[in-house]
Order: sequence, then structure tokens, then C-alpha cells
Amino acid sequence: MANQKLTEEELKSIKDFQERNNAVVSELGNLEITALQVKARRKEIEDYYNELKEEENKFGKELSEKYGNGTIDLEKGEFVPAPETKD
Repeated sequence: MANQKLTEEELKSIKDFQERNNAVVSELGNLEITALQVKARRKEIEDYYNELKEEENKFGKELSEKYGNGTIDLEKGEFVPAPETKD
């Protein structure tokens, strides 16, 4: 069987499929890059959160050592001692 020429419409359809396929591949690549960036940013935020919690716990211990057990009334700026328990 001899080579046969495709019609302009058939060639146009094939090229259109290739372009659309390339666009999908490109978009998937972009999504993957974005996912990696989100993952990296999430790690940064988790690390920051963990550091914040450590600082908060350290400060809480410092306040506890200074004032004892109790709570803080932020509106009044006062330490409220915990009620003493009887043994």
C-alpha cells in the first residue's frame, strides 16, 4: 500500500490533539511544582509553629517559677494564683 496524504482537516486535528496534550503535560508540571512549593512552605510553617510552642512553654515555665501556679488575666494584666489545695 502506498503512502497516502492526510487531509488538511486531519492534520489540523492531530496538531490540535498534540497542542492540547502538551498543555495538559505543562499544566501537570506546573501543579507538581506548586505542590512542592506548598509542601516546602508547610514545612516552614510547621517549624515556626514548633519554635513558637517551645518559646511559649519556656515562658510559661518562667512565669510559673516567678509567680507559682495560676492563670493570667490579660485584660487586667494580673496573675491570679491557683486556689490552694488541702492535703
